[in-house]
Amino acid sequence: MHFNTKLIHGGISEDQETGAVSVPIYQTSTYRQNGIGQPKQYEYSRSGNPTRFALEELIKELEGGYQGFAFASGLAATHAVFSLFQTGDHILLGDDVYGGTFRLLHQVFEKSGLRYTLVETSKPETITAAIKPETKAIFLETPTNPLLKITDIAQVVKIAKAHDLLTVVDNTFATPYFQKPLQLGADIVIHSATKYLGGHSDVVAGLAVVKDETLAKKVGFMQNAIGGVLGPHDSWLIQRSIKTLALRMEAHQSNALKVAEMLAEHPAVNEVYYPGLTSHRGHEIARKQMTGFSGMISFELKNEANVSPFIEGLKIFTLAESLGGVESLVEVPAIMTHASIPQDIREKAGIKNGLIRLSVGIEHADDLLSDLQTALQKAGV
Repeated sequence: MHFNTKLIHGGISEDQETGAVSVPIYQTSTYRQNGIGQPKQYEYSRSGNPTRFALEELIKELEGGYQGFAFASGLAATHAVFSLFQTGDHILLGDDVYGGTFRLLHQVFEKSGLRYTLVETSKPETITAAIKPETKAIFLETPTNPLLKITDIAQVVKIAKAHDLLTVVDNTFATPYFQKPLQLGADIVIHSATKYLGGHSDVVAGLAVVKDETLAKKVGFMQNAIGGVLGPHDSWLIQRSIKTLALRMEAHQSNALKVAEMLAEHPAVNEVYYPGLTSHRGHEIARKQMTGFSGMISFELKNEANVSPFIEGLKIFTLAESLGGVESLVEVPAIMTHASIPQDIREKAGIKNGLIRLSVGIEHADDLLSDLQTALQKAGV
């Protein structure tokens, strides 16, 4: 079955009892049992819900893993994965990751004795140099948020296996439509399903997929024990949205490439970060491990003072956090999504105060280009 068809018919795509072509929303907290100590497949919705299970089966199939798990947010999924480790364990964390991921590890898990080192995962030599006897995992994004750095997943996996480490990949920016980390050897894949998988800025959700039964038991235990599960209605919304993922991702990518090319030629722009550009440092690796480049772009103006007037001049691009919706969004990472990362760490990773991030939507490309050009003109650049 082709991937585009799996998006619609994969996992549990209909109700076997009634024939409904949309999985029902099982809005229930508990289930009648056959007798004392004789539950049916479901007994309590924190432990399992038919609507959530349908989504978990779908993402498992799309990522090519052993088992999928649905959480109340991407950070809830990340929390469950970090909870696999013990006091004194050490994790290598990509230096250019979502601010919420850094905050969770730095301000929550570090208090419990989980240690970490920031590394530029796009440079394999920095990973090898940072490995300690107590290192247990490498956690990375590719493309990264917000600088769109590309990490060679297969190369990282090779290093990880040589040192008996887990490889965890946040696949939010690429989605399984453009990239499948488990097929490249990763152990766990995480998604903020709020983003492209949800695609309509109307639901907050997280997903994780593991490669084997051993990890499935561990993550499943954490999902149930911590309890940050995705509700049935939100599960239904994500599964509904995934049906159109192929169409949306192609539109996002098409528009993003046009925007990136325009920005790259504009005299007011200092640098554009988009892996679909041949000038991007990770372009060749992206071509090797991805089937497309998605819809995220970051760029810097030559004059940082023009950032605010530029954003104020936009009409179609909405100033807002999050990404991956059908509408185009703009944000300043240092002030918004990555503000929880200390400035010295941000700047060392290359996240400057004037960096602008675009989530390119699926509007008509001409309207997006016109909006950006007009805003640049109004800002006097």
